[in-house]
Amino acid sequence: MAVKFHFHTKAPTLSNRRSLKHFIPLIFEQEGKKLSELDFIFCDDAYLIDINRTFLNHDFYTDIITFDMSADGSSEISGEIYISVNMVAENSLKYSSKDEIYRVIFHGVLHLCGYDDKQPPAKLEMRNKEQYYLSAFESYLTNK
Repeated sequence: MAVKFHFHTKAPTLSNRRSLKHFIPLIFEQEGKKLSELDFIFCDDAYLIDINRTFLNHDFYTDIITFDMSADGSSEISGEIYISVNMVAENSLKYSSKDEIYRVIFHGVLHLCGYDDKQPPAKLEMRNKEQYYLSAFESYLTNK
């Protein structure tokens, strides 16, 4: 399977894992990309800030860090996506979103597909895509 989930710390509530593993490659396909392999690493804030400091020279907490691990010149995407379970839980309360974990997962996938969220127009496009794939995943679950 191209998509794998790893749990560095306590696993998040992540229902429909098997369906999610099958749905994520469909996002790449719809975005015109080919997925080779993708590892999701669920961790705590301390682990993720250490990665942020070590590899990105950023000294702040975040909910997600995405690394494109694709070979130079390869048309197939390989990546690692680190997700802070703590931050996702906080944000789900803050935004009253039961789907926050899926939104963050799709956010990382979209980064690997080439989307950026640094500037306001790009951030809006990213949010719209996240919402699109959240809805598509709900439909996928309903119709399987």
